Amino acid sequence: MKPFLSTKYIQTAVIVFFLLASTCLPVGAGTIKVATYNVNNLFDAVADGTEYPDYDPRGPYGWDRNMADIKAANIARVLTELKADIVCLQEVESRRALALLLARLRRNNVIYPFSAIADNARTTVKCALVSNCPIIDKQEISPGKDMRNILQVTVKQDRHPLVLFVNHWKSKQGPESRRIVYARALKSAVDRLDPGTDYIIAGDFNTNYDEFISIAGNDRLNDTNGQTGINHILGTIKHNRLVMEKDLKHPERDTKHYNLWLELPPYRRWSYNFFGRKNSLDSLILPASLYDDKGFSYIDDSFDRFVPGFLFDHRGAIFRWQQADKGRGRHLGKGYSDHLPIFALFSTEPVPSKQTHP
Repeated sequence: MKPFLSTKYIQTAVIVFFLLASTCLPVGAGTIKVATYNVNNLFDAVADGTEYPDYDPRGPYGWDRNMADIKAANIARVLTELKADIVCLQEVESRRALALLLARLRRNNVIYPFSAIADNARTTVKCALVSNCPIIDKQEISPGKDMRNILQVTVKQDRHPLVLFVNHWKSKQGPESRRIVYARALKSAVDRLDPGTDYIIAGDFNTNYDEFISIAGNDRLNDTNGQTGINHILGTIKHNRLVMEKDLKHPERDTKHYNLWLELPPYRRWSYNFFGRKNSLDSLILPASLYDDKGFSYIDDSFDRFVPGFLFDHRGAIFRWQQADKGRGRHLGKGYSDHLPIFALFSTEPVPSKQTHP
């Protein structure tokens, strides 16, 4: 007798079931976890002519297909443990590098069905995003020629759209004026959104959450008379103090933003450690619309750093990707990134907000 369902049909059904199951990893009804992570040079092993010299597979630094696979596997381990529904990524070289990461995640039984990368500009590294929520729109915001594009992605969960802006601003090898260019381009994009739109500003801003304070007296960085991109342009300060949750009262017209680093005590406000100097270069920044009872809402006090033991070495330092000769030599096939991931929870159900943070 011919079986009612063929083996091939059953196998296909099982695969589809697990794919669908993996597209939603909420911690509660209507809840999603959003993270941002600078993965510290996730490169493929193809020579495109835009690589950093030590990531050129034709060079003497030992970067090859095996090394690229090890790096992707290590970053995949972080994302597997992180268990976020949406991860905003920085320093991804290409679609090939992103595909390598996704393939490594699948080996860990972690499937992100949706992804995007800001690759319209021919820059060495780019912003990207992986998601369990369907992507319904993708755009790129260009701050200027030869600058990394900001990735703008709209996802949908429970019929509610959420816009994510994934940033990677100019490093502090340059002065603040170079980061203000990014801030202005981002602010223009935010201003074009419909009033009340739910959105998250995420990424590596190469800027402290309180840059308007930390930049004071630093003549090398302060070429803007104290004006900063993250604080003045994005509006995370008000009357020369940091914006508090209670300041976000009018989702339809309020242009101020709240930086989630204020959810943590000061001694934990860092995701990057540069020779003992701890910085909050990565941020998740929220508008007033995430504090109303419409669409998505931020779950108060859910922000944190992701700090499993394997992301630190025996000295307690961040276990960054290792190269010989103090980071200038051959790749050693060990380590992860020089940044820590940060994350927060958001819900499509009404959530209480204490609004008691400083």
